[in-house]
Amino acid sequence: MLSCAEADKRAFHLDLASRGLHVVYRRGEVNHCPGCGRTHWYIGRLSAECGFCGAALALVDTGMTGTGVLRRHLAQAA
Repeated sequence: MLSCAEADKRAFHLDLASRGLHVVYRRGEVNHCPGCGRTHWYIGRLSAECGFCGAALALVDTGMTGTGVLRRHLAQAA
């Protein structure tokens, strides 16, 4: 077991692959529910919910497609 001093010495890694399992919903692929293993989903704007057990997963491509996602702010003349 690590002591507090040893835990403070370890740096938090930003590499997602080293963190472990990160379950997300990917459009265009067969996504099995981590709770029940089925593949029926209700897709929303930010997440997908399993139609059988209600487990929710984040969407991989949230907010990166569609019209009006990027807005330009025009500088106002003084």
